[in-house]
Amino acid sequence: MTELDDLDFTRPAKSEIYDPAVARTCFQALGTAEDLPQGKAFFVEGQSSDRMYLLVDGEVTLLRGRKTLDIVKAGEIFGELAAITHQARSASALARVPCRALSLDTRQFQRALQETPEFALMLMSIIVSRLRLRVSMLGLTRSLPDWGGKNASALFDRKLLDEWVAALPERPPQRCPAGQIVTREGESGIFMYLVLQGRVAISIQGTVVERVGPGGMFGEMALVDQSPRAATATAEIACLFLTINRNDFLSLVRSNPAFAVSMLKAVAERLRNMTSAAN
Repeated sequence: MTELDDLDFTRPAKSEIYDPAVARTCFQALGTAEDLPQGKAFFVEGQSSDRMYLLVDGEVTLLRGRKTLDIVKAGEIFGELAAITHQARSASALARVPCRALSLDTRQFQRALQETPEFALMLMSIIVSRLRLRVSMLGLTRSLPDWGGKNASALFDRKLLDEWVAALPERPPQRCPAGQIVTREGESGIFMYLVLQGRVAISIQGTVVERVGPGGMFGEMALVDQSPRAATATAEIACLFLTINRNDFLSLVRSNPAFAVSMLKAVAERLRNMTSAAN
C-alpha cells in the first residue's frame, strides 16, 4: 500500500472542531425541514441552488455522474460548497433511504453566522480539511499546479479591506520587506493574513502555486485547524498585511456576517482550483 492509498476522498471530511450539536442548533433555529423518500434527490449535478443541508435522519449518496463520492450520515452537512459559492452543483445528492434534513438558504445562512459565529469556523474547518487532503494528494503524486505565472489573486475589494482594518484597531497593519518569508511550510501558526499592499508568492514543496496581491489572503488553514502550515509564503515586493487570529475572526463574523461569507467563498474557490488540478 502506498501513502496515497491512505487518502480516502470518498469519505466525509473530518474536522476536530466540527460539533454536530452546534450545527443542529443553527439549522433547527433558522432552517427549513425537508423529508425525502428513498431514491429522491435533494439536488442534482449542474443545478443552481443556494441551500446547504444538515442530515437529521437517513443516509445520502453524493454522486458525480455514476461515481459515488460520499455517503453522508446523520449529523453531517452537505451541499455547502455550491451554497457558499453560488456555482452550479458539482454532484447530485440522493436519499439512500427515507431521509429528513434541515436546509438553510442564503438569508438564513447569514443569520446563522451572525448568531453563532463558531458555525463559520466549523464550515471553514470542513473545507480546509478537504483542501489539506487535496494538497497532500497533489504533493504525493508530484502534480502540484504551477500557477506562479498567473496574476496575483484578489478576493476582497478595498472597501471591505478598509472596513476590516477599522474593525480591528488594536491590531494595526504590519509591514514586511521584499524577500522576507512570512510563513514557512511545516511550521505552526495561528494567524491568517490579508494583503493590503504588495505581492506574496505561495509555494508548496518549492513550487509556486499562487501569487497573492492586494485583496488576497493566505494562512487561513492554520488559523482554522492550528495544524502545521501547508505552504511557504514569501513577500516578492514590500507588503502591508492585516493579521487575523481566531478571536479576531469570530469577532468580525459576529459584527459582520458578510466577512464570513467572503472568507468561506475564498476558501471554497481555493478548494475548487485544487480539485480541478487533481482531475
